[in-house]
Amino acid sequence: MNKRKQTRQIRVGAVPVGGDAPVSVQSMTNTDTRDVEATVSQIHRLEKAGCEIIRVAVLDLEAAAAIRRIREQISIPLIADIHFDHRLAVASMENGAQAIRINPGNIGGPEKLANVVAAAKQHAVPIRVGVNSGSLEKDILSRHGRPTPAALVESALRNVGLLEDFGFYEIKVSIKSSDALTTVDAYRELASQCDYPLHLGVTEAGGLIAGTVKSSLALGMLLYDGIGDTFRISLTRDPVEEIRVGYELLRALRIRERGPELISCPTCGRCGINLFGLAEKVEEHIQTITTPLKIAVMGCVVNGPGEAKEADIGLAGGKGTGLIFKKGKLYKKVPEKELLQVFLSEVDEMVRLKAEG
Repeated sequence: MNKRKQTRQIRVGAVPVGGDAPVSVQSMTNTDTRDVEATVSQIHRLEKAGCEIIRVAVLDLEAAAAIRRIREQISIPLIADIHFDHRLAVASMENGAQAIRINPGNIGGPEKLANVVAAAKQHAVPIRVGVNSGSLEKDILSRHGRPTPAALVESALRNVGLLEDFGFYEIKVSIKSSDALTTVDAYRELASQCDYPLHLGVTEAGGLIAGTVKSSLALGMLLYDGIGDTFRISLTRDPVEEIRVGYELLRALRIRERGPELISCPTCGRCGINLFGLAEKVEEHIQTITTPLKIAVMGCVVNGPGEAKEADIGLAGGKGTGLIFKKGKLYKKVPEKELLQVFLSEVDEMVRLKAEG
């Protein structure tokens, strides 16, 4: 892995972004922001999953006003996402948004942008410049013919310049495309031309499978290159899944480790139990555990322990019976009907012991 690119550091609430700060995992609510109860409930679920910064859509002044009540009930920093209307950006900051996401070029002109920047300075709020392939300026699109990496970078630097003209430098930048390779090329070029922290993402990536593949490909390549300070895995799915995928990506790249790693076999003709069901229930059980742990769920009592010998704890199912093993060595033999319950109890006990040191 290449050395992390050093960017200037900003703060989103209490979370440092850029510099030597850890790469942060973000998500965005898909509730109506005006529905405070539903939005807070979803953010609480995201917090438990490990979300470190949350973004909410601000469609009108009622949504901007709701930010104050949402902020009072959550623990992680909140970013307000605004399009076109500078009044919503100002109102969001007045109601406690700890960062805003805008495209400075379409917020209503220099005078209105000046009002946004003045509010950002007053409230010590950073601005994320967000550029998407679907909303490039007409002159840039005409010149490049389509949303090429160069076009995205040109748009991003132009919009960053609009903020710099007002003496504002608390900036984070994102340039997103729905095409994975365009995203990679664009961020690589942008990283070579500025030292602002970068928020990574593949926009409109798709559902669970397509979105995970495209996002992991693009973001994995960039993070391996040392590029990126925050990121979101965009999925047409419950946003909690975005956090799960995000941490698995960081784990696979050996950048950050949070909670247990689950390894399981894909099954074969030797499998004599419902391994899919077992693996799903184990995965569900460990979602809120933050202790690093390697857990194996294997379908074969013959090869399972050996294949998962590096796991801290694992199970290997057989017909009518199952084995629980630790570090690849047999620990306990359990009747199949009791296997899941006993195994989860052993996992919880191992977590407790690790927490106690």
